[in-house]
Amino acid sequence: MDDSAYYSDLDDYDDAGLGSILYPLSICFAVGIWLVVQRYHSMRNRAVPFRYRAPEQIGPDFQAIKIADPTLESHLLDPALMPARYAGDRRYITCYDPATAWHLGTLMADTEEDIVNKITLTVTAQNAWKNSSFADRRKVIRSLKKWLVDNREVCAKVAARDTGKTLLDAALGEILTTASKMDWLVNHGERYLKPESRTTNWLMSYKSSKVYYEPLGVVAAIVSWNYPLHNLFSPILAALFSGNGIVVKCSENVIWSSQWFINAIKTCLEACGQDPELVQLVCCYPENADTLTKSPWIKHITFIGSEEVGRKVVAAAAESLTPVTLELGGKDPAIVMPSTDIKQYASIWMRGLFQNAGQNCVGIERLIVHRSQYDEIYATLVERTKELRLGTATCQPTDGFITTADVGAMINSSRFSYLESVLESAQNHGATIDVGGGRWPHPYLEHGSYFSPTVVGDVDPKSQLAQLEMFAPIASIIKYDTLDEAIDIANSTKYGLGASVFGPDQEQCVEKVAKYLQCGMVSINDFGVFYVSQDLPFGGVKLSGYGRFGGPEGLRSLCSTKAIVVDRWPWLVTTSIPKVLDYPIGSVNKSWDFVSGLIGLFYSESWRGRFDSLLKLMNASGK
Repeated sequence: MDDSAYYSDLDDYDDAGLGSILYPLSICFAVGIWLVVQRYHSMRNRAVPFRYRAPEQIGPDFQAIKIADPTLESHLLDPALMPARYAGDRRYITCYDPATAWHLGTLMADTEEDIVNKITLTVTAQNAWKNSSFADRRKVIRSLKKWLVDNREVCAKVAARDTGKTLLDAALGEILTTASKMDWLVNHGERYLKPESRTTNWLMSYKSSKVYYEPLGVVAAIVSWNYPLHNLFSPILAALFSGNGIVVKCSENVIWSSQWFINAIKTCLEACGQDPELVQLVCCYPENADTLTKSPWIKHITFIGSEEVGRKVVAAAAESLTPVTLELGGKDPAIVMPSTDIKQYASIWMRGLFQNAGQNCVGIERLIVHRSQYDEIYATLVERTKELRLGTATCQPTDGFITTADVGAMINSSRFSYLESVLESAQNHGATIDVGGGRWPHPYLEHGSYFSPTVVGDVDPKSQLAQLEMFAPIASIIKYDTLDEAIDIANSTKYGLGASVFGPDQEQCVEKVAKYLQCGMVSINDFGVFYVSQDLPFGGVKLSGYGRFGGPEGLRSLCSTKAIVVDRWPWLVTTSIPKVLDYPIGSVNKSWDFVSGLIGLFYSESWRGRFDSLLKLMNASGK
């Protein structure tokens, strides 16, 4: 064998052997780098575990004073309700469980000076937070989510203790929706807040543009009592993720739970290495609220509450031209189209009507049904409502009974006389009530704020019951003959928050009904699901308010929108002023012909018009 052939074969063998080693090594090296990068990002975004002690008021050994006819100022009548350290020059708020009338604590209300100090602390903390990365913000949200999910029973009991709701209502309305918002922010929030490229036109084709979303600074939220966990967490999560600090004013009715939730959030911020002063809680009597709403340091206000108070918030905010998002409640209708399967949807109607004891801004208040199905629907709802059990999820074995509660207490009994008078007026005008109709004296919890789940049939669509928000476990059943009539009834109130349409054909529900409803959101063959999907904007029309929170729209409303335009190829072309347009203008006629030709060249509808404009442009420029 030739020696050269031998060595040639040997070289080929060496190359093949080297290649067989290098390729796997290269792949292993690349995979190793990828794993290191993934581990780095995982560690950077991983939730930080933290602990926060559950309050004794939800514990198995909790015993407290039962307050007869409890109010926010019961401590003024009973010295036993006074706090251990009582400052005579300060106002206090009595906190109690509306389901049991148990005293939870007497807490100090904020003064104007307190509110100013809290705003100042938030402004200082936000100066650093506004420069935080999205990774930092995701870590906070993830950490808070882990804590919420891991402690869901504790959180549900805290919310139930302060509002009288059931644990099931707390799980659905408080924790499920909040976890959904957290997931959305972590997975999609950055996409809607990072710089966004925008299109340009032919005239400006050498330019590129982006829109930047920058934190406003310190924002505020004034929230209602019906969902103390979610209504508190939702604006805080959006504010923090958009780089803002936030001051939240809770309702005086839920200051006990609100303080506990806020302190948990502060503990989370601290565990993540952030300033806990980013988030502040204000709880004051109404006469001091203007200190927050009129503050020039507050750059945006989200308000959830009544129309009356909403108007006052807007008026106060106008002094500093502070933008306001308003959610002022609703009178949500559910239109049931002919031939709808009643058995299929009866359970959804029951949940929509009575969840959270009817204290739900997007709960169903009016069931608008076709005359052909009215009797069956009315009978079904009456029969099922009779089986509902009222009670509390937070009773103790020492109370002498264990209750399975379908419907909890209302926040207090202050509106019971009003609700009963509205129901009596409806009956006097032909309405029928075969179940419920008034307050319910609990056999064991005599001071609890319970109102009987009520079904009212043959309701006049123009009556007070059909026109005003009841915010109570009261179902109004209204007949209709044509879909046009049903739509008119649904649109007849001053509200326009949410709505539902039920029917055998989903497309017809949308095309024949949903598109004609005056509201912000519609569920088809369901109720309220537009809020579980946090990618959707939440808000209404008419006197249900304006603006949106939730979804990209809500997140961006907490930002200052800034457009920045740059040269696309600065090394090749930049803006220059043609001589014919340069100051001082040499010839008015030529400058006009130049601009006129420019407009025609880029925007004329016909090619002939563009060609003529080009000639005009060239002549004016001397070419």
